[in-house]
Amino acid sequence: MTATADRGAVRAPVHGLTVLYDAECTLCAFLRDWLVRQPQLVPLELVPAGSAEARRRFPDLDHSATLDEVTVVGDAGQVYRDTAAWIVVLWALREQRPLAHRLSSPAGARLARGAVLAAAWWRGGQGNGKAFRREDGWEYEPGIGWIYDPPGCAGGACTTR
Repeated sequence: MTATADRGAVRAPVHGLTVLYDAECTLCAFLRDWLVRQPQLVPLELVPAGSAEARRRFPDLDHSATLDEVTVVGDAGQVYRDTAAWIVVLWALREQRPLAHRLSSPAGARLARGAVLAAAWWRGGQGNGKAFRREDGWEYEPGIGWIYDPPGCAGGACTTR
């Protein structure tokens, strides 16, 4: 086994994670309930995103953004968003840690990204036939699927459709 090179990451052990979730979202509430029933290697605290408790604990976070995408905060101040947040939550679970390691590989990251986008589609449009656009440029259009229009490309001037 070969050692991996240090990529400049600050080494801070993770002893606990706080998951900020949208309490108004039925999918998010279902996943919250599932998470609390799982055996945890790293303790998870689940706090509604945008709540007074979340704002008290993390005054420097953009709390409106935490309602748009899952956000996880480590006990040493690490902030994970979007796909990385899902992977770190799986990593904290005893039975899901091997999956988290697979999803953190380049091939696994593509699969994880697809799962996050599918959840965002369900959560945002909830299958109602309407377009759903995320702030990061991803948009789901019924009949077409997911497309990417980078932020700052107003009017589709630099669209990749």
